[in-house]
Amino acid sequence: MSPEQPPLEIWGGHECSLNRVGETFRDQTVLSGHEDREEDLDRFAALGLRALRYPLLWERTETSPGVLDWTWADRRLGRIRALGMGVTAGLVHHGSGPAWTGLLDPGFAPGLARFAGAAARRYPWIRDWTPVNEPLTTARFSALYGLWHPHLRDERSFWLALLNQVDAVRGAMREIRRIIPEARLIQTEDFGRTYATPPCQEQADHENRRRLMTWDLLCGRVTPDHDLYSHLARMGFAARLDAVSADPCPPVIGLNHYLTSDRLLDHRLDRYPAALHGGNGRLAYADVEAVRVLDPPPPGWKAHMQALWDRYRIPLIVTECHLGCTREEQLRWLHECWAAALEVRRSGVKVEAVTVWNLLGSFDWDSLLTRADGRYETGVFDLSEGAPRATALAALVRDLALDGDTGMALATETGWWRRAQRLLYTPAASTRPSGGPGDAAPAQAISCIDLDPELMAECERRGLRLAAGGDAGNGAWPFTVSETPLRRALDLLIDRRLCGPVPSTRHRDTGGGRRL
Repeated sequence: MSPEQPPLEIWGGHECSLNRVGETFRDQTVLSGHEDREEDLDRFAALGLRALRYPLLWERTETSPGVLDWTWADRRLGRIRALGMGVTAGLVHHGSGPAWTGLLDPGFAPGLARFAGAAARRYPWIRDWTPVNEPLTTARFSALYGLWHPHLRDERSFWLALLNQVDAVRGAMREIRRIIPEARLIQTEDFGRTYATPPCQEQADHENRRRLMTWDLLCGRVTPDHDLYSHLARMGFAARLDAVSADPCPPVIGLNHYLTSDRLLDHRLDRYPAALHGGNGRLAYADVEAVRVLDPPPPGWKAHMQALWDRYRIPLIVTECHLGCTREEQLRWLHECWAAALEVRRSGVKVEAVTVWNLLGSFDWDSLLTRADGRYETGVFDLSEGAPRATALAALVRDLALDGDTGMALATETGWWRRAQRLLYTPAASTRPSGGPGDAAPAQAISCIDLDPELMAECERRGLRLAAGGDAGNGAWPFTVSETPLRRALDLLIDRRLCGPVPSTRHRDTGGGRRL
């Protein structure tokens, strides 16, 4: 760690998207029950989190034009403050504003700016703000892919939606800083890399440049010598680009990265199912999760942190770290992110915090929030039985928050994304699958009297070592096959073994502070 950096912090956030499909608004805060459970905030604080990304959403608060209802936000934000956690206030999260506006509406940006000013006057103690979460991702899903309102599929609408959101961010921060001069913009965005076979390289280069546009615009980098300036100027956006670059609003970089963020474009359509086929109007190609076909796999967190630091040289926060998977893989994903942040900090990269996302899990992200199927995936807490139940992730988060490290062996093993089993298609870059050190025998063993073939296959998929016998010899965890679905039964075993009751205090029972 470079000597001038304070200890790496761990933050949190519950999934709070409020998106619009057709005329229907779906609010993850309502779906998770957090809407009516103020006591969740005490659960979050007990994990040792230093700050929360928290919704102060425009759509929830401005109930009709000019009418603001702060009742819910007053209670929640006041409680967070009383618990000693900081707040990054989010004003739009994958939404398009209240029903009377939208991403392509000229009134979207000034409307959000007015709301942001009112929010800052109401909560002048909040320093960190995210007026719009993932503007580029929201623009893609809403105006390029047609998944969310206004359900368009053309490139000019995409760029217009992005520029309107960037103007909304700039206007919002201008109004916020009239009240809170020291306010920081933490600009979140999904980030990864697009790989390609040679015929698709031009499209991949375009997508890799496009991925950076939220931050490039806010940093004032999109001037006539920028790679995409001429492309947007031909669509009639030159004047808007010039206005943004003349009045930039540099952010703290908010990195959101998922295993689906890295992509491969491959012209060899016969290698992939039809559902992955697409194109750009000139060339047909498959758009595939890179981890499923590249060998060796994408480098992941460390490379992305370093790339963003090399480009912008401004502080970085991992603003979303979450994996929808089995429990041990969730542990491994978070630990890999934390370890990568510590490693790049030692070389001088300014990473302030890692944010554990989906504290309460999420609903229907497997359909990109386009259907109300009620498909739930767990997070740090599991809502499957109704009330929030702490999972093994809670124990890992508390270790990292208070100790800066963990002795949890299951978390330090290599995740499936680095094992040979990740490959679903013929590797695109080598002749033999490489899994790396994660293919070594796992340290943690599960013992079971009945070595059922289904159990054996499940443990192999999950990187869990299965031992014969029902006792706990050599540290093995006894497991009994029951009527509970096998995947969930193993998750529950891991939770029982690694997560006892979460203490109500934010320090170790020994009274010791966080150890570095």
